[in-house]
Amino acid sequence: MSLIHTLKFITRHPLNRSRKLSAMMRFAKWQIGSRLVPGAVVFDWVNGARFLVKPGEAGLTGNIYTGLHEFAEMGFLLHFLRPEDLFVDIGANVGSFTILAAAAIGARGVAFEPVPGTYRRLVENMRLNHLDEKVRCINKGVGAEKGAIAFTSDGDTTNHAIASGEKCENKIMVDVTTLDAALENEVPSLMKIDVEGFETPVLNGARDTLKNQALHAVIMELNGSGARYGFDESVIIDSMLKLGFGMYAYDPLSRSLSDLNGKDVNSVNTIFIRNKGFVESRLKSAPKLTVFGRQF
Repeated sequence: MSLIHTLKFITRHPLNRSRKLSAMMRFAKWQIGSRLVPGAVVFDWVNGARFLVKPGEAGLTGNIYTGLHEFAEMGFLLHFLRPEDLFVDIGANVGSFTILAAAAIGARGVAFEPVPGTYRRLVENMRLNHLDEKVRCINKGVGAEKGAIAFTSDGDTTNHAIASGEKCENKIMVDVTTLDAALENEVPSLMKIDVEGFETPVLNGARDTLKNQALHAVIMELNGSGARYGFDESVIIDSMLKLGFGMYAYDPLSRSLSDLNGKDVNSVNTIFIRNKGFVESRLKSAPKLTVFGRQF
């Protein structure tokens, strides 16, 4: 992301619109401070949650600049989850969503991250928050069947399964499991899927989990990347609708859901919800959270 696009993202973020100067000061402080302090820095985040961040880690530095990088989806997670819930994070990267679920809310978690280097950072963030007993980290990819696939390893938040004919200098082989097998009959209340276009195989290996009515919502990235594998997002949407999920956008500031006729065009993520009434009740009744002095 270019500097101009980064600054626009920061100043237009819902938590920064009325506090642009403070946001720019955070940006400048991180840019200068991260060059002066070697190694990772501990950042105090939400509800006592913390994370270790290094320069160049786009997902985590976005949280430093804005409070919640993916505001709508992270706000949904924070308002929906309860301590008794299980949260499953497929494509966890270094663990932003899992940290919020387990450290800020107190839910249990299962986090999948296939790239070994990124997985080690995920585990570091879980240990920083004393989540060893609450979160199970799995160094595998998730797909339609057990096996192994080639993966990129130097793309930070955009690492992905290598498509047929795709050229990649730094590829690795990673083990793959199915979600149904890995969960061993446990069912999450909320699931996040961020797999850079590999959603179709993930869903094909999660049929039992998706059918279970205890799964109330799925946050899924739908950004067109599936085309690299020949997957059609409309098929994903149809299958989710047949399973009883509706498609929604969420505004954490007003705690309101908006019905969508397709994927969320204002975000790379779309929120799929089953039993809207139950979910809305939870969203409305959740305690307020404070991020950078802003309550919502």
